[in-house]
Amino acid sequence: MKALVYTGPHALEVRDVVDPSPTSSDEVLIRVEACGICGYDMHAWHGHDERRPAPLVLGHEAVGTIVEGDKAGTRVAVNPLVTCQSCEHCLSGRENLCYPRQIISMPPREGAFSQFIAVPQRNLVVVPDHVKPVAAALTEPLACGWHAVRLAAEAMFKPMAEARVLVLGGGAIGLGSALALKIFGATDIWIAETNGARHAALNKAGDFRVYDPRTGAGPEANTVDLIIDGVGYAATREAATATVKSGGAIVHIGLGEATGGLDIRRMTLQEITFIGTYTYTVQDFKDTAAAIFDGRYGPLDWIDLRPLDAGPAAFQEIHNGQAQSPKIILEPWT
Repeated sequence: MKALVYTGPHALEVRDVVDPSPTSSDEVLIRVEACGICGYDMHAWHGHDERRPAPLVLGHEAVGTIVEGDKAGTRVAVNPLVTCQSCEHCLSGRENLCYPRQIISMPPREGAFSQFIAVPQRNLVVVPDHVKPVAAALTEPLACGWHAVRLAAEAMFKPMAEARVLVLGGGAIGLGSALALKIFGATDIWIAETNGARHAALNKAGDFRVYDPRTGAGPEANTVDLIIDGVGYAATREAATATVKSGGAIVHIGLGEATGGLDIRRMTLQEITFIGTYTYTVQDFKDTAAAIFDGRYGPLDWIDLRPLDAGPAAFQEIHNGQAQSPKIILEPWT
């Protein structure tokens, strides 16, 4: 089969690779129809993710069709977290924290920038006929934002409808978080995005206040109830701890760099809640899929769809800050 293979820092090649095959009776073979480029894929491409060594097929935001068995022909969205189902976290519904978990696009599981993948049936959500594959492929990244917003809602001291909220970053994670905030009741939502080319798509996606934080046009210090950092750099953490209100909350979902930026003294003295959030639970994934399928996320027409062999150029475009869409999705089956 054809696959887009990460071969080293800043290097991708379309290659012929061995077809996957199910390794257990629970696994099924899926023909991939669409797979989005994620920030984790970019980290690997930059050579910054030791969990994803080259050569490796990346990609985990996938939708496809089962090709064998009694469910052949069924279109499904893929939850890429393959968990043990027996540890403390799995048994308590926090499967994202399962220690022995495997993730598609990390060894030993190759990713979905390929024509086929093998996945446990329990990791699949059936996609209704009226939902386009590219929309269903957003389930995984949007589930990250859903999980972050759900945790934020549980930690806040006021209803989401009364809160001023700031999302740092206008990529798919940031925009997905903003859309989830709307679903959870927020109305005063700001999005900080330094890539001006994305502003039109962000404004089209919802009633958001989109601005470039370098201009100083956003919320002032100590005025925001909830901040979701979808970038995760020292600079965004510094901005978050300065802008959040006393008694407010910061939800950190970005993984740009590991250290720096937090004003621990202010966070302590002003009782600011800091929540680290990673991926989503099984229920979060299902709830996100349901919200996509019934239209609560809106038309989801801010996607840039490209063929598999355009993948290397797409990665370079994202790296250069030239991507106009919050999400580029590849069609590995073409």
